[in-house]
Amino acid sequence: MKLRRRERQVEEKSEIEAIIRQCDVCRLAFADNNIPYIVTMNFGYSPQRQCFYFHSACEGRKLSFMSKNNYVCFEMDTGHMIIEAERACDWGMEYSSIVGYGRLNTVDCNVERKYGLDTILSHYSDSNEFIYNESVFVHTMVLRLDIEDISGKRNGNMLNATV
Repeated sequence: MKLRRRERQVEEKSEIEAIIRQCDVCRLAFADNNIPYIVTMNFGYSPQRQCFYFHSACEGRKLSFMSKNNYVCFEMDTGHMIIEAERACDWGMEYSSIVGYGRLNTVDCNVERKYGLDTILSHYSDSNEFIYNESVFVHTMVLRLDIEDISGKRNGNMLNATV
């Protein structure tokens, strides 16, 4: 994906993954005919599989949209800081962001479902060992977003201070 402001583009995979690690949520954008729908979700990223995992209820609007068109856009951002200036139009913002596209599908295999849930929980904790009640797999759907295109963008040096 080409950016208009090339100097803000993040191209190194390691830098893109560093931004992903700092993000709290991922926004998924769905489309059905002429109707858009965006949902904010907790996520886990698997660099080995080049995908994101999400958990979901077993029914709802996003699943309805996904059943009609599973090609989605995703976005996440972090490191927001307002940059004030003397003149109003000179204000700006520091940030790091990720945008991409991919196919979103349900995960049916319990081994991968557990892997997906572990990936999500690991994103928000220092642990990677989790114990589940088996009823979780009955009442929770796991979704996998296979990344087809991904790009990073940043304004300022927020990321450099934390990588």
